[in-house]
Amino acid sequence: MLLVLSLLVLQGIMGAFDNFWHHEITEALPSKPSARKELILHSAREFIYAALFLMLGWATWHGIFGIIVIILLVIEVAITLWDFIEEDMTRKLPPLERVLHTVLAMNYGAVLVLLLPILWGWSLGATQVKAVDYGIFSWVMTLYGVGVFSWGIRDFYAVIKLGPLQTPEHIRHPIIVGSIKNPRTVLITGATGFVGKAVVREQLVKGKKLVVLTRDKEKAKNAFGDNVTIIESLDEVSDNTEIDQIINLAGEAVIGLPWTKSRRERIRNSRIGITNDLVALIARLKIKPTVLINASAVGFYGNGGEKRLDESSKGQDIFVSEFCQKWEAAALKAENHGVRVSLLRFGIVLGHGGGALPGLARPVQLGLGTIMGSGQQWMPWIHLKDAIGLIDFSLDCPKVRGAINAVAPDTVRHKDFINALGDALNRKIVFSLPETFLKMMLGDMSAIFLEGQNLAPSKAIAQGYTFAYPTLNAALNSLFFRQRALVCSES
Repeated sequence: MLLVLSLLVLQGIMGAFDNFWHHEITEALPSKPSARKELILHSAREFIYAALFLMLGWATWHGIFGIIVIILLVIEVAITLWDFIEEDMTRKLPPLERVLHTVLAMNYGAVLVLLLPILWGWSLGATQVKAVDYGIFSWVMTLYGVGVFSWGIRDFYAVIKLGPLQTPEHIRHPIIVGSIKNPRTVLITGATGFVGKAVVREQLVKGKKLVVLTRDKEKAKNAFGDNVTIIESLDEVSDNTEIDQIINLAGEAVIGLPWTKSRRERIRNSRIGITNDLVALIARLKIKPTVLINASAVGFYGNGGEKRLDESSKGQDIFVSEFCQKWEAAALKAENHGVRVSLLRFGIVLGHGGGALPGLARPVQLGLGTIMGSGQQWMPWIHLKDAIGLIDFSLDCPKVRGAINAVAPDTVRHKDFINALGDALNRKIVFSLPETFLKMMLGDMSAIFLEGQNLAPSKAIAQGYTFAYPTLNAALNSLFFRQRALVCSES
């Protein structure tokens, strides 16, 4: 039994990390309506784990009680399998989370192999409960039981807060497409991502016909239904197809697993590869699109230090800047076919339901808001509404071409951003992580958190774009109005 408890200790450590890092911090599931079913499953599983930890830590369960424990174990397996299916339908798991889930499943399998024969032996005896004391293991099981039960309540509360059971997005928010004669056709990549979903909805509302390129057809169908044409390969597009505009938002997340050599290649290829494929498509289309909107990132500039940068500023010879430069160079080849190319260098996109904001806000809401390094690094950002607005502006304005800094005019330092977020969520920021610690833990990837760019959206302003949310306070007030209103009503 001590070996079983040892494996349960390991299961608890890995499960706690998964809950805190993935479910709360990086994925921010409690803030996503699309994650409601997943949260229901998590809550049910956490209550079962709480019962198992407390029951096995202090007693042996005989007769019918042993059968009950076996039933709980079987139900946990069923919930986990259901959770795997739900995750695949609603979101793309980061590599680290997928690996961790695999290890958790293997470890739990080992627990079952060892524990089920013991439970079966208990169940053959008279129905009774016998107290036991496994020393430190019993107290660890108690701690785990209380902790996981509390987390189950937390997830159940999140389910209630998110409202009624969510249906697929295209049913939940039906899109009424305008009646336009000869609507333009737009090809969109990265459509199931955070920004991509918002772009799809905006383009449909404008009455356009959409072709969505995706690696996960079921996920796209769940999100958009029959409102769009879904393809899994550009080879499905014939040479005679009329595509008027292309929006390229595809790319693997930069934050996640360490930047090993193989992962750097995946990050490059997920952007440069699809962009090359799009240019190849343009080359063979008999009727060329008028414009290619290609996402890029402020990482193009590398570490900008204190210098105020605009679109004329150069990149650097470092990983993020280097792949952004190659990404943009690949997109600019479309100009050889008479296609106008607009390169939107996005800052941190702030909005609900995805992107960076839930991951930034969740620690703050939990009282764990942290300033990275000195906090003096610049942090360019943009509200989701303006990210979509600049895409529309670039699609419809023939003079918009080349690099465009897709950032708000009010670029702030990291420390000021986190403090403003704390104010919006009515939380104090009390923690900080030293630069040396972040470099030791994250390696080269720490540059994302410790370096920044003091950017100006010079071209967007010069060419007439008006920002809906030019200042950080206005953006955060719009996104967290409910929390602030509740505080005002209570004061």
